[in-house]
Amino acid sequence: MSTKRPSKLNTVYLGLLLFVIAQVLILLVAPRIDPFLDENDIDIPTQPSAPIAWWPGEVTLPSGEVIDVPANSALGPILIYIFVAVVVLGLTLYKIPLTALKVLLRLLFALLFSWGAFIATVFYVPLPVAVAIAVAFGAVWFLIPLVWLHNLVLILAVSSIGAVFGRFITPWTAMAIILALAVYDFLAVRFKFMLWMADRLSQVNALPALIIPKNYSEWNFNLKKREQKIIELNPAEREYSILGGGDIAFPCLLTASVYFAQGMRPAAIIAAFGLLGLVSVYAIQAIFLKGKPMPALPPIAAFTLIGLLII
Repeated sequence: MSTKRPSKLNTVYLGLLLFVIAQVLILLVAPRIDPFLDENDIDIPTQPSAPIAWWPGEVTLPSGEVIDVPANSALGPILIYIFVAVVVLGLTLYKIPLTALKVLLRLLFALLFSWGAFIATVFYVPLPVAVAIAVAFGAVWFLIPLVWLHNLVLILAVSSIGAVFGRFITPWTAMAIILALAVYDFLAVRFKFMLWMADRLSQVNALPALIIPKNYSEWNFNLKKREQKIIELNPAEREYSILGGGDIAFPCLLTASVYFAQGMRPAAIIAAFGLLGLVSVYAIQAIFLKGKPMPALPPIAAFTLIGLLII
């Protein structure tokens, strides 16, 4: 027992640390977006004035002001895009053999990771250097998906997505997205759809989740050469702790949205409440579920909602 307890605690601490790193990246990248757009004379839509815009088009505020809400700021299309993507991915994984999907999915992930690395660096280094870094990260991950590299590029991707799209939607729209996805997360884990999909994606080395090994030596392990299953339901046989990319991406989205609406301090408060939500996930999993898989978004959604009401 004395040999297992520290390893379990380590995966919890590392999961929390990776969550914190993603939130810090949001708070570093988001403040550079508007100055970058101004310097390069790029004009793109900002957050709408309405707390929640359900559908694109003209919206009349209580003050009588009429605003135009684009599709990328309206809650309805965003939720439709997300759920259609989940359905299409699920059907694709079910109908098409993994051998036929392996290269395609890995290419798509490499492009996503390259884009994340580009967004995270372009505000701090010259454009050619940012492009070179992005290409290098995507290419190296595609060829040699080491565990630490996978986690790094995934954090860059989810924090970049949050920083960019948080500029287009209001905090309450972001909160509504998290609440809707929390319901989906609960049902998907309850009926084992999430576990099935994650297992299928892990078999082609395209898992959109942080992979936290219990053994520190495996941080430098090549995911292509592993023999141990990444997704394991039995806690006693589990060699990796998994934290879904969405469990980090959507709290990052909310943090960025709050930053663009209210500034740095409220955004930091929201980030702290998101961290408390993840702490509660690990606590519930350890105390009540004995290490069994559980949806992380519902507790995170509850804590971030409290934070949003406070600010």
